[in-house]
Amino acid sequence: MKIARKPEWLRKKANPGDQAAMRGLLSELRLNTVCQQALCPNIGECFSCGQATILILGRDCTRQCSFCNVEKGAPPLPPDHDEPRRVAEAVHRLGLTHVVITSPTRDDLMDGGAAQYAATVAAIRQRSPATTVELLVPDFGGDEQALALVLASRPAILAHNVETVPRLYAVRRGADYRRSLTLLHRAAALAPAIPTKSGIMLGLGEMEDEVQAVLQDLRTVGCTYLSIGQYLAPSRRHQPVVAYIRPERFDCLRQQALQLGFRHVESGPYVRSSYHAASYA
Repeated sequence: MKIARKPEWLRKKANPGDQAAMRGLLSELRLNTVCQQALCPNIGECFSCGQATILILGRDCTRQCSFCNVEKGAPPLPPDHDEPRRVAEAVHRLGLTHVVITSPTRDDLMDGGAAQYAATVAAIRQRSPATTVELLVPDFGGDEQALALVLASRPAILAHNVETVPRLYAVRRGADYRRSLTLLHRAAALAPAIPTKSGIMLGLGEMEDEVQAVLQDLRTVGCTYLSIGQYLAPSRRHQPVVAYIRPERFDCLRQQALQLGFRHVESGPYVRSSYHAASYA
């Protein structure tokens, strides 16, 4: 399917800003970011402001999602036990008041990487006790003990993205919509004081009633926060964009989501799950 060129509202003028300090720090501490791996369109804005979403547990994902630019196929490396310390050092040197930690899906690990998440939170809390930590986690293959271990580290927010509507889950190879909802439901039940967060992309071919059903499902399982953004294909090899959603539609969905009871909603063409993350906390 041939898609027309991007509309005016998606021709964001790149403002690279001064990214040298951020890139230098990440290189020095041997850290990865989802900003770089996923080719986030907001990277210039965030890096120049000293913000980044840290990607722990390596750069290689064990799943084959067709919309995502995170590396796939290569056997992932074992967890780096010094990584939590280096993440904490970066957070301290950047003076972050809120940080988002995420990872590729690691189905090769017994706990899906849960222990590394917990160790990272502990290291940040020791180095920068005032910093709030948001964890954007994979589904851990439905492992309840892995989820419990992550929640025991007491993140400020526990996030897990459903990404799209159930009918289109072929783009999330290896994932399961109900398993993702179950994770959010269990998190809300196990740690009701920790707000949960999820995100969806639009433009993959979803129908309006399907989007509304996802919003309702998320509220039913107690999801507190929501992000809604436009899917942009990282390359011609990835899942193609089916539609570009107008900014007014994002505004309308934000209002509808707030009326459903979400406490905070970021909704717009360039919104990503970690964009303006400190606004939620």
